Amino acid sequence: MRITNVNNTLDPLTGGGTAERTFQMSRALAKAGVSCTILTTDASLDNERQRQLGGARIVSCRSIWPRYFVPRFSLGKIERVVAQTDVIHLMGHWSVLNAIVYLMASRLRKPYVVCPAGALPIYGRSKLLKTIYNWMVGRRLIRDARFCIAVTPAEIPAFESYGVERGKIRVIPNGIALDDVPAPAPQAFRARHAIGAEPIILFVGRLNHIKGPDLLLQAFINRREALHGHQLVFVGPDGGMLAALQERVARHAMGDRVRFLGFLGGAEKYQAYFASSLLVVPSRQEAMSIVVLEAGITGTPVLLTDQCGFDEVAQRGGGEVVHASVADLEHGLLRMLSDPPALKQMGTALKALVEERYVWDSLPPTYLAVYRECLS
Repeated sequence: MRITNVNNTLDPLTGGGTAERTFQMSRALAKAGVSCTILTTDASLDNERQRQLGGARIVSCRSIWPRYFVPRFSLGKIERVVAQTDVIHLMGHWSVLNAIVYLMASRLRKPYVVCPAGALPIYGRSKLLKTIYNWMVGRRLIRDARFCIAVTPAEIPAFESYGVERGKIRVIPNGIALDDVPAPAPQAFRARHAIGAEPIILFVGRLNHIKGPDLLLQAFINRREALHGHQLVFVGPDGGMLAALQERVARHAMGDRVRFLGFLGGAEKYQAYFASSLLVVPSRQEAMSIVVLEAGITGTPVLLTDQCGFDEVAQRGGGEVVHASVADLEHGLLRMLSDPPALKQMGTALKALVEERYVWDSLPPTYLAVYRECLS
């Protein structure tokens, strides 16, 4: 079976969780013996990233507008890739490349599935452009898919709002690659980034409104006395909020307790989890968060909001789920950090959950079952 995964970029810095999911899924399929091609743009495509893919093949189009990943219209190249595949898997939603492949697949009568990974709601910047995109092609692209893949059951209503029948929706979660997890070296991580010995409350993600770093920062500031002895560390690229967050830190004279480390990838990001007592995911809207899995595999418990579609974390005792508000994050921080032995048990429970259900090596058969349904 020949599978082609389509995504704007493989760079986790600019492409976030969707880029990471595409990378990990393609590598897992290739490792399972599936002929897997990735159709993408050349935006931030480096040799090391390609080498790590193993047996998966990359076909890249030149990006002529990096902000929106607009590819040069190499229709001949795209047509050859589509013609030579059995099933196409579109990742994300707000994508010119997806639209081109959709139109090409429709003309060549090639089946495709689509996994927006939480991107269907019109949220954040470029609302007008997203509305126009949906009017021109986006809604048809979702409705015409042979199957729609949700990363969590909480995503199903978003598909239904686009007119998708529930029988066409399959739920396949995000995963984690155990081979990527390094041996713990928390003290070396602290030394490299000049971080003291105080317990770390960690945020990992883009510093933008949807991810809610401002909610977490305000909760930490409000409870700075009760959380005395803890420090807050932000790991992730600027998504438009860094300056405002830094200004708030300075205004409250919290510079000695709040750090911004910027983007960390690969093994260094895992060391941030190993060094931390707690990961907080204060998102205002998100499908199943990959950083929860990354934290879980290191045994780091998680405090996350009920907008992340991952309530199973609390159900399995791996952390707590609260409303996406400053007040609720405050209470969650105080409850979890006031009992270190219970916090450690939560980390152990979350790790067991991730190893049981969310390891990439166990997910390819689920994808292959969906692809076979497409072809049947």
